[in-house]
Amino acid sequence: MQTRVCRLYAAADIRIETTELGSPGAGEVLVALAAGGICGSDLHYYKDGGFGPIRVKEPIILGHEAAGVVVELGEGVTGLTVGQHVALNPSRPCNACSYCSEGLYQHCLNMRFRGSAMRFPHEQGLFRDRIVIDAGQCVPVSDTVSLSEAACSEPLAVCLHARNNAGDLSGKRVLVTGAGPIGALCAAVSAEAGASEIVVTDLQDVPLKVAEAMGATETINTGRNAAAMDRFSADKGHFDVVFECSAAQPAIRGAIEAIRPRGTLVQVGVTGDVALPVNLLVGKEIAFRGSHRFHPEFAQAAEAISSRSIDVRPMISQSFPVEDALAAFETAADRTRAVKVHLTFAG
Repeated sequence: MQTRVCRLYAAADIRIETTELGSPGAGEVLVALAAGGICGSDLHYYKDGGFGPIRVKEPIILGHEAAGVVVELGEGVTGLTVGQHVALNPSRPCNACSYCSEGLYQHCLNMRFRGSAMRFPHEQGLFRDRIVIDAGQCVPVSDTVSLSEAACSEPLAVCLHARNNAGDLSGKRVLVTGAGPIGALCAAVSAEAGASEIVVTDLQDVPLKVAEAMGATETINTGRNAAAMDRFSADKGHFDVVFECSAAQPAIRGAIEAIRPRGTLVQVGVTGDVALPVNLLVGKEIAFRGSHRFHPEFAQAAEAISSRSIDVRPMISQSFPVEDALAAFETAADRTRAVKVHLTFAG
């Protein structure tokens, strides 16, 4: 059997190629992919050939946000049926290292994460028409929602994990800095958790409109109106919880200024070394927490999308057939036009 794949050779060098695909073995399934979301890490690979010390050293199939339909079951597979709609969990922890034994699977020392160049040989990704994959990585979703929605399970899982790190949000005042896909979803999970106020900031209007559609009670374009944030810094701060999704040093500092004493700042956006106002962290007794990937939250995300208790449709800006991958990546990189761009496949 042959299948098309979206493979990156180097920065700006994406090729749609055909490769051989075998049948599913014991514990595996064959899935026909329908949709896959272009993530920020995919864009870094496409634009720069990697990010930080992580570099593309060999051709890599991109993609770690995808959903499709089960086509064939391997020997011994239970709990799945042919024709079932599934979201594909890109995480495959080893279940044997010290962190896995503690239940901290997202910190697995031998993690295999689809579409990642962290390991060598690289972990090949999900942007392809068909894939043979472990049955345990296939999470059923309702056929009452689109497979494009189901493909948002991975980024939603990231935000559900961030919410779990923040604690109870019921009645809380929440700030989200950065209105990309993760920021929009952080607004959505905050609204679903009963936050009383959700302010989202960004430098672009298009993602801010999406954030508003997904639960923000107020949006602020800090590129045009940075002074609008000043009122939140009065009297030692305003917000109980901040989800920092931009990874931009000015936004991080502004978030620390706007959070009230004993508030919680969850750092979701990833960057390198930045300067931080440690005096404010200490003086306001701020809990500064990182948030890395997810584990049980993937199944929770698939369920939330299936029930539309969290509606991801407003964030899906455009979809392109995989043969138009170059146009899709260029669109995804333009924040004046897009929030989440999907590739579609002929699985």
